[in-house]
Amino acid sequence: MTSAEETQEFDVVVIGAGPIGQTLADRARAGGLTVAVVERELVGGECSYWACIPSKAMLRPVVAIAEATEVDGAREAVTGSIDAKGVFGRRDRYVTGWDDSGQADWVGSIGATLIRGHGRLDGPRRVAVTTADDRVLVLTARQAVAICTGSIAAAPDLPGIAEARPWTNRHATDSSVVPGRLVVVGGGPVGVEMATAWNGLGAEVTLIAREHGLLTQMEPFAGELVAEGLTVAGVTVRTASIVESLRRPVEAGPVTVALDNGDRVEADEVLFAIGRIPLTGDIGLETVGLPSGTWLEVDDTCRVRGVDDGWLYALGDVNHRALLTHQGKYQARIAGQAIVDQAADRPLDLASWGPHVTSADAAAVPQVVFTTPEAASVGRTAARAEVDGFRTRVVDVEIGDVVVGAKLYADGYRGRARMVVDEDTRTLLGVTFVGPGVTELLHSATVAVAAQVSIDRLWHAVPSFPTISEVWLRLLEAYRG
Repeated sequence: MTSAEETQEFDVVVIGAGPIGQTLADRARAGGLTVAVVERELVGGECSYWACIPSKAMLRPVVAIAEATEVDGAREAVTGSIDAKGVFGRRDRYVTGWDDSGQADWVGSIGATLIRGHGRLDGPRRVAVTTADDRVLVLTARQAVAICTGSIAAAPDLPGIAEARPWTNRHATDSSVVPGRLVVVGGGPVGVEMATAWNGLGAEVTLIAREHGLLTQMEPFAGELVAEGLTVAGVTVRTASIVESLRRPVEAGPVTVALDNGDRVEADEVLFAIGRIPLTGDIGLETVGLPSGTWLEVDDTCRVRGVDDGWLYALGDVNHRALLTHQGKYQARIAGQAIVDQAADRPLDLASWGPHVTSADAAAVPQVVFTTPEAASVGRTAARAEVDGFRTRVVDVEIGDVVVGAKLYADGYRGRARMVVDEDTRTLLGVTFVGPGVTELLHSATVAVAAQVSIDRLWHAVPSFPTISEVWLRLLEAYRG
């Protein structure tokens, strides 16, 4: 140890102060453990400043206007275009001007110690933090170290990528200038949401997806209806298309995007939304015998496999189970309780579906895509259930045809609902909704899937009339035949 190093000891050291790290710290502190939280950027992480919060703040005005134009009497009141300056101001309020002092204060309020700097593992139960003034603070953990460093946007290795200076999700959510023409590459949730937002703000948007459809992790009809909605809104949607190169010969000039079929698309900016890679490349994994820069394999308490004594945990994006903030926070609540119980010498029962097992990471992951129309799903798709060996029955209903509440919500309502039923247990394996206003239906589906509520019992969960939730009754009727 050099003279420049300082040492401190805690029960738990958390690397990463995003929502997942904060949730774990809160759970550990509630259990009476001492906690240090290390953060190299902003306290609150990607979700608070460049992903979930700013993107939804930008999308809400766009979706609100789109829904208003679907109602007779309301559409006549919608005049002019969306005020981009107002939307950016709204976003800036929700990200607190990228000032993390409020969230930093919260960490202190729960009794945790916030340490700003770059944290790296330095052998078993040790984290070396390099601070902004080049001091090295060594933290030792009596109980656990938790890696909550998240992920960053993947960038393709393409000719011309450096000179093109493409946007990532960060540029897409912190920019305050609307490009005249924007190419979005990627047909997943980030791609379709950002295409929706920037199109609504006035950009001429082209969405390019390698796959033959959009939102390919959901039911096929979800991508079909979202593609239709984007097209109606004015977005050019190109599927089964591969970007081969980029060219921006003049620094402030346009970008030319070359596709595999020989076509060229010219734009002012290009956004790549093609996936994520883990932020594990410079956190000292090699000092505990793990490969650097990889996703971390964990057990059902989120303990990292291959590390002796079970002191290292990996939560959220870095374990690659479900790259969603709410799933990471769910993991943090479970892992936090597991750490607290271990510290108190209370045994863990990994064979049960008790409080220490992240069972929902496989069976009941909910996801919402805030487009027009909205898409929301939980659990397995029909295709996934078949691959997994279930004997299923798939039930679809056209929401606008059979649900009075939907017809009142929007004239000419277009949407679809599907439930995938395990015929052996008569419980739900998965549910998908697509249509205006369906996002708030998803938690009812999540409860049904996670709790394995029987079809027979669901008949007694009476939906209010006239709401879109009456779709549940129509699904059950269709199942009964």
